[in-house]
Amino acid sequence: MNLSRLWTIARLELLQRVRTVSWYVLLGVFALLLVGVTALSFLGYGGWGMAGPGVYSIVVYVTLLLVLLVSPTLSGNSINGDRDAATLAPVQVTLVTTGEILLGKFLAAWITGLAFAGVAAPFLVIATLAGGVNPWTVLISLAVLVVETGVIAAIGVALSGILARPLFSVAVTYLVVAALAVGTVIGFGLIGTATASEGVSPSRSAEYGDNGPLCKDGSDDCWDDPEQMVCGEWTRTTYPVPRFDRVWWLLSANPFVILADAVPTSFDQYGSPDDLFGSLKYTVRSAQRTPISRRAGTSAIRRTTSARATTRRPRRSSTRPCRDGSSGSECSWPWPSCCCGGRGRAPGRPPASCRPVPASHSRGSPRG
Repeated sequence: MNLSRLWTIARLELLQRVRTVSWYVLLGVFALLLVGVTALSFLGYGGWGMAGPGVYSIVVYVTLLLVLLVSPTLSGNSINGDRDAATLAPVQVTLVTTGEILLGKFLAAWITGLAFAGVAAPFLVIATLAGGVNPWTVLISLAVLVVETGVIAAIGVALSGILARPLFSVAVTYLVVAALAVGTVIGFGLIGTATASEGVSPSRSAEYGDNGPLCKDGSDDCWDDPEQMVCGEWTRTTYPVPRFDRVWWLLSANPFVILADAVPTSFDQYGSPDDLFGSLKYTVRSAQRTPISRRAGTSAIRRTTSARATTRRPRRSSTRPCRDGSSGSECSWPWPSCCCGGRGRAPGRPPASCRPVPASHSRGSPRG
């Protein structure tokens, strides 16, 4: 393979694109879009004190989005388009080999796609100078963006050599790109929902009298001693549990997920991702976690995220035995500790069957 002949093919392909005014119009429209996106991003993220990482991730994603929209048109007719225009045959009779023609057109399509990254470079610099952007995030995200642009260009050039009609090759390239960017997300949601498991949530509530929770000694004023509360019968609630942990791998082919998964993420003071990279990575990581747990001695599928919240004790809680033999954990007011299956509940996750303490009873708050 001769590198000089390969570059000649790529240069001829690039010169054909540069000579048209539409190419510059396309780059100008892209620049205007980035101006608007960058301004709106600074207005949105600036109020939360994380303009740098947020704006940077948005600009990179917009650049990738436009590359996915434009590259199929620029590379999907590279070979069969020249064949229809009768410009491919004169090149084939020269010393240039078939491999050099293919790689030369691929290189030209790749460089064309990278032109959009060049237009986005000033906006990426502005977002980086705003502060808070990890240098490794800049390097890795740009490297992944370059590689993904080359992959899309390779798909278009390959299909243009396989299919005879330029219109069909461009349409198929768009379908492949849509399947990777959108189809993987749709398949992830539909297949995960279709393969749902059955979740079971056991719970029970305290028995109430006229004056409050019933006590084991027969009184109905058991506010100050939750361990003496009388609990009702167990109830079981079943519900479908989507099994996204089985199909998370579908997202591994999504270019946006690949970009987010490759870069290191940063978090704000509350521990939440402060850019789109981190948010998308957090979503995928959550889908990978298996939401099913098994109870000892049984093989029945038990539960999901809400069931796990049922079995975990809340932070800063102590475990103590109830007189009915169950083990209760202290909960935040107003949820009794010995109801709800004898398991403590975080105050933000009250079970449907566990009734709170009526507001009219203002005497000492129970520890449960």
